[in-house]
Amino acid sequence: MALLQPKRSKHRKMFKGKRTGVATRGNNLAFGVFGLKAMAAGWISAKQIESARRAMAHYTQRGGRIWIRIFPDKPVTKHPAESRMGSGKGDVEGYVAVIRRGQLLFEMGAVTKEIAEEALRLAAHKLPVGTKFVEKS
Repeated sequence: MALLQPKRSKHRKMFKGKRTGVATRGNNLAFGVFGLKAMAAGWISAKQIESARRAMAHYTQRGGRIWIRIFPDKPVTKHPAESRMGSGKGDVEGYVAVIRRGQLLFEMGAVTKEIAEEALRLAAHKLPVGTKFVEKS
């Protein structure tokens, strides 16, 4: 299982930042006919993205097309368990994608509405943010 992560980055560690705001980019369907839109801000880890992708691919029996519109490029650090306070910032534990309200997470095409709706519903259960199903009008 190859998790998504940047090939290289300018800085190894990053500040936490704010988990607020509305997406002004990446909030319209660009590739597929159906999509999964975030209804809240938050972080989605590389493991959660992969888990959702696998749920969709499994349900559609690898039919149709799936586009992942988010990429985990923010490093998240963590101190080891039972380590003393202080001694700087912890080591990089994994990568997350920063999600804003209204951002499209996944898109689907070349499948019927019923199949897409169920596949995206299964994917939504794997994610820590509230989502809604959208389609091209």
